[in-house]
Amino acid sequence: MASALVAAPIALGAIWIGGAPLATLAALLAALGASEFYRLARAGGAAPMGPMGVVLAALVPIALHAHLLGVVVIAPAWGLIACLTVLATAIWARGVNGHPLAATAVTVFGVLYTSASLAYVYGLRYHPYAVGETAGALLVIVPVVLTWASDVGAYFTGRLIGGRKLIPSVSPGKTVAGAVGALVTTVVATWALTRYALVPHAQLGFSPVGMVLVGVLVSVTAQVGDLAESLLKREAGVKDSGSLFPGHGGVLDRMDSLYFVLPMASVLYDLFLLPAPGGR
Repeated sequence: MASALVAAPIALGAIWIGGAPLATLAALLAALGASEFYRLARAGGAAPMGPMGVVLAALVPIALHAHLLGVVVIAPAWGLIACLTVLATAIWARGVNGHPLAATAVTVFGVLYTSASLAYVYGLRYHPYAVGETAGALLVIVPVVLTWASDVGAYFTGRLIGGRKLIPSVSPGKTVAGAVGALVTTVVATWALTRYALVPHAQLGFSPVGMVLVGVLVSVTAQVGDLAESLLKREAGVKDSGSLFPGHGGVLDRMDSLYFVLPMASVLYDLFLLPAPGGR
């Protein structure tokens, strides 16, 4: 609880200010998340090139910030060059007998999972429809709150109704009733955020059908993200990815759903976001 009281204002402040503070926070979380990911990978029997992956993870949000400022131009080729650099490093770091293909694949995926996905927070903050600081901040806050709503809906509905387990081999505590409750809660939350936040304060919105689709798809995506991280922890044989947040685990435990939701939110905004109050 204490860690949340400290972390939440910092995160909200960075989202509101945007720019370098947001990129710096994203880079820090990406580096910490990558470090936890590589620790899980090693516990599961892989041998990633952790230090290199952590550095690359931290650089992705910073590079995106520099690109949007016009300081540098980041072309798709840079991503390919980074991946090939990891493979080239494996020549010396892993050698023939050090499973270089697996080491490269896990290292690159760790960067994509913990950093490239998280960097979408920056893209949402500066979405083309975001006119003004309030609109930009809300476009980040909406998927974050919807993810939280999905988690809360799943928890309370699952506890209240119980019943059939969703995927017990991956996450024994999750139920089918909880998954349905998460969907309903997220759709309601989407309507509330659209009606009372996006429309009056950002002049943005969704059509009625868009609200339902956004709520359902965000909830499904959030639940899959949670299950994906549970799968990684199962393979590693650990309960939590880390101990950065006492009582709440590590960065991966806190960000698992958002890794999936933030890129999905970018797609959903492109499909359903309306740049006018008529989206009510």
